[in-house]
Amino acid sequence: MALEARIRELGSRHQSLETAIQDELRRPSSDDLRLRELKRQKLRLKEEIETLRSNLH
Repeated sequence: MALEARIRELGSRHQSLETAIQDELRRPSSDDLRLRELKRQKLRLKEEIETLRSNLH
């Protein structure tokens, strides 16, 4: 189903953002603005995934 594929795609992007956040946190002088934006994007994806999942049921 197309909806399930979209959820998988968003999940993959969500995981990529988590990796980027962890990479940024490991840097000696992490960029707070970049971290905030990455976290905001990750939250938006999580919310979209949850919305799509609720539409499946």
